[in-house]
Amino acid sequence: MYDGDVVVIGGGYAGVRLARRLDDTARVTLVDRKEVFFHRIASLRAGVRPEWTHTPFIPYDRLLRHGRVATGKAVRIDTAERQVVLATGERLPYDVVVIASGADYPEPARFTGTTTEEAAKSFAEHQRNVATAEHVLVVGGGPGGVELSAEIRLARPDARVTLAHSGPALLDSTGSARPGRKALAWLESHDVEVRLDSFMSPGNDFGTYRDARGTVIEADLSFWATGTTPNTLWLRLAGHGDWLNGAGHVKVDRTLRVEGRLDVFAVGDVNDVSELKITPAALAQADIAAHNIRGYLQSSGKHRKEPRLYRPVQRTPLIVPFGPADGLTVLPVPGGESAVLGSRTTTLTKAKSLMTPYMRRQLGYTAA
Repeated sequence: MYDGDVVVIGGGYAGVRLARRLDDTARVTLVDRKEVFFHRIASLRAGVRPEWTHTPFIPYDRLLRHGRVATGKAVRIDTAERQVVLATGERLPYDVVVIASGADYPEPARFTGTTTEEAAKSFAEHQRNVATAEHVLVVGGGPGGVELSAEIRLARPDARVTLAHSGPALLDSTGSARPGRKALAWLESHDVEVRLDSFMSPGNDFGTYRDARGTVIEADLSFWATGTTPNTLWLRLAGHGDWLNGAGHVKVDRTLRVEGRLDVFAVGDVNDVSELKITPAALAQADIAAHNIRGYLQSSGKHRKEPRLYRPVQRTPLIVPFGPADGLTVLPVPGGESAVLGSRTTTLTKAKSLMTPYMRRQLGYTAA
């Protein structure tokens, strides 16, 4: 017996976790533009290493035992009729709708197109460009920029690699100076030129880049790891701009509901919860939202279950690989400065496999 229709818009980390959690208690439809799950954590290496080209793609066919995955683009949430409208014109009725449309990442951490063939072609193009470049510029010294710089250096030991960061230290979002110092030491020991306090913009000539002081850098290939943009333009175009904050994130309350809506939730990168937008946080939000959705569907009136409140993850482990056999792990310590663990821990937890076996299991596949 199922308690209602749940439509989940977006098949990223939060969306698939939530859909799987509700599969036994509701009629779940997961809507995603892609035909497969995109394991974004593996995408930076896939953009550099040909043998990793297809690793980020995990089929959806084993995700749900009872529900279904609809490949398509959601263009509107009709709150009056309680239906999700797809670009094809199909209408999906809902008792609860979940916005999990994620965020747009810069390449190569992006699924280009809608099919695996299109995305694999994009990865192959990045690989060819990296293989032939004389000078690669990476802009952005957060976890993604540091990880990508390391991958490029290990794939191309003969190329010039520059990492430019607008801030005074790498990995400054961790709130501790130690991870940034450790990352800087690794990069410089591997002949990566690190330029701090360098806000970069494209120069006047193709292949040139200029910092805030007017210094020009010439590079025949560049990657911009400077943040993400929430995928919410479709909501604004559909007349739901009042659901969004100034940065385009969906405004939610502490139960992860869209403000003022009992039957509309938003989870993961797309919402305005103040925390690092990383996978563990997305999974934690999905679990709380699943509990609250079950409570909403299964009870009513004075017997309605009290929803759980989501507590933003302010101090969560952050793992930054430097290729498949090195890296650092930032481990929060209650009441003190975070501990920074080295290559052994990082390799075992993430660097070697990039959590691919774990995500394959999440989608119903064996780890291999």
